[in-house]
Amino acid sequence: MNKTAQAPNEGDVRDTRLADALSERYLAYALSTIVSRSLPDVRDGLKPVHRRLLFAMRQLKLDPDKGFKKCARVVGDVIGKYHPHGDQAVYDAMVRLAQSFAVRYPLVDGQGNFGNIDGDNAAAMRYTEARLTAVALKLLEGLDEDAVDFRETYDGEEEEPTVLPAGLPNLLANGASGIAVGMATNIPPHNLAELCDALSHLIQYPKASVEKLVELVPGPDFPTGGVLVESRESVVEAYRTGRGGFRVRARWEVEKMRHGLYQIVVTEIPFQVQKSRLIEKVAELLQARKLPILADIRDESAEDVRIVLEPKNRTVEPEMLMEQLFRQADFEVRFGLNMNVLDRKNTPRVMNLRDVLSAYLEHRMEVLVRRKANRLGKIEHRLDILGGLLVAYLNLDEVIRIIREEDEPKAELRKVFKLTDVQAEAILNMRLRQLRKLEEMEIRREDQSLRTEKTEIETLLGDEGKRWKVIRDDITGLKKQFGPKTELGRRRTEIGEAPSGIVVPLEAMIEREPVTVVCSEKGWIRAIRGHNVEAEDLKFKEGDRGRFIIPAQTTDKLVLFATNGRFYTLGCDKLPSGRGHGEPIRLMIDLGNEHDVTAMQVFLPERKIIVASDAGRGFVVAEKDVVAQTKNGKQVLNVSTGEEAVICVPVEEGADHVAVLGQNRKLLVFPLEELPEMTRGRGVILQRYKDSGLADIKTFKLADGLSWRIGNRTRTETDLAKWLGKRAQAGQLPPKGFSRYNRL
Repeated sequence: MNKTAQAPNEGDVRDTRLADALSERYLAYALSTIVSRSLPDVRDGLKPVHRRLLFAMRQLKLDPDKGFKKCARVVGDVIGKYHPHGDQAVYDAMVRLAQSFAVRYPLVDGQGNFGNIDGDNAAAMRYTEARLTAVALKLLEGLDEDAVDFRETYDGEEEEPTVLPAGLPNLLANGASGIAVGMATNIPPHNLAELCDALSHLIQYPKASVEKLVELVPGPDFPTGGVLVESRESVVEAYRTGRGGFRVRARWEVEKMRHGLYQIVVTEIPFQVQKSRLIEKVAELLQARKLPILADIRDESAEDVRIVLEPKNRTVEPEMLMEQLFRQADFEVRFGLNMNVLDRKNTPRVMNLRDVLSAYLEHRMEVLVRRKANRLGKIEHRLDILGGLLVAYLNLDEVIRIIREEDEPKAELRKVFKLTDVQAEAILNMRLRQLRKLEEMEIRREDQSLRTEKTEIETLLGDEGKRWKVIRDDITGLKKQFGPKTELGRRRTEIGEAPSGIVVPLEAMIEREPVTVVCSEKGWIRAIRGHNVEAEDLKFKEGDRGRFIIPAQTTDKLVLFATNGRFYTLGCDKLPSGRGHGEPIRLMIDLGNEHDVTAMQVFLPERKIIVASDAGRGFVVAEKDVVAQTKNGKQVLNVSTGEEAVICVPVEEGADHVAVLGQNRKLLVFPLEELPEMTRGRGVILQRYKDSGLADIKTFKLADGLSWRIGNRTRTETDLAKWLGKRAQAGQLPPKGFSRYNRL
């Protein structure tokens, strides 16, 4: 073999970095996905698969007044001629266009099983039939009149439109959603009559603000109805930026029953929520006892939606029950807005409401000009033919002679009467029956009519104002055809008020049950059902014993105070059950091994507590200010290096004095008002020590005296003059008979 000979295709091989080759190919894939699959065109609101579906159905003459044809026939034409992808994907796209609960203005009229709102799939394409709807015809109107550009199909055998003429603003009317590479789109459907009003206003006032357009288009109009509960400010901001979201709630009503009972009936659910999955979710919440004020849920739906909710009892407020369901189930959803679309140059970008409407109007202007120019060309062609026919009528005998006697009658006709090739051909193709006098009069009338129409079109093409008037008249006619007085055009989604902030108490979210919280010295915590728990019956791990035993309810919160000065909050319903030894409390809160829990109590928001460190510094804090929202807790008492937070005691009702006891058995009593109330800090000095620290604190009413327990007895000291002083003093030794455990 000749070493200098070049191997086949060797010239096509080029050296390149792998990263560059991957970038180039991935970019090509990304662009293909964005342009040819995932993002809709701002002009007709369609992706290529939907556009090809409608065009194929038009080619099959599946008009609304014609018969249905099998969906398999349509899908076969689409994938065979225009869209070389999987048949199931194409059929799924076709099914969605026919679902009245998925598309606001269906483009396909389906016959057979096309799925339902429960999420059931459509029947196979061999069983279902379809045809176009009147809405789809409006999108296709003008295809035969050179309204849009055509391109070759993937195999080069046929042609397909690059965009549809779009006689209605389909992008906003039906919405769109899709995920491309590095970008996505999500546009909710809107009411067509409201869009027509906005388009008419924009024609008259091209610089109209988004705020004014939102007055005409107050929000989405979902096919499944519901209630829009987004504030107007949020709606305006979403339409101004092209990004945002809308909260939609189910529509419900109260049905009165006998004996003062009632039930709630949900008649509309949010868009894209499967009814069966929604009911399953509520049933799961009932099973988990997370809906204590709801007794049962039933699905009584037929063609319409009817979900029946039974409250636990007649005292439950319907608004409270629904607010609970809005928070825990998909009776309220948030539909995102991301108006990322392809503009007329096939460039993806995020548009606001005015940009989208303006782009549609520009497209309609281009379509109008092209259709009128196409009509003008046909008129001129017909006038040319009519002019030749009129010449023939005026010189009928000579024309007949030329046709009978001349070898080249066409050339002779052109020479004698100075005709064009088209005129001469029309005379030669004329039938004998057209030679009657009546036909001549008809031709003259047609000639006059066409000349009048030609003048009107030329005037229209030369006057932009008149063209906008024609477009506005078309929009007015569109509103009349699909207006609010029609079943299809009436607004379905109610524009409601933003939620007023109904507070759902914790008791409504959790079933209230008595529990006893048990926490051991080594930090193992559990919740035992009921309050009849005997301390001696409790079992702990070897070497461990009980420390906190607190009666509570499942709806209560536990407040924990640790030696690092931080407060932690736990829900009693979240605690492990009483079976076994529980779980380590450090798994539930972020508490380091170098610190420990020093106090634990049921949260009472109206209560105040005293916190203090072993160095004798502290202050009063409202208990509602110590609740932590995260596992990391909330820092309240700042402690210095070498100090620990050791005291967290409630301020007793009616108390006016504080008793402070040091580890040196010195007792000091001073007025409670000398302690400041703070939300965070190091606090003030409560008692001074030389080589000691704080042991205990108690608040009490001076007139009642200071009490402490000795064994099973309680002793009270009313003469406290010896220990009464000012805050930050050292104090005196306690009275005789004081607890040897040095506790108050």
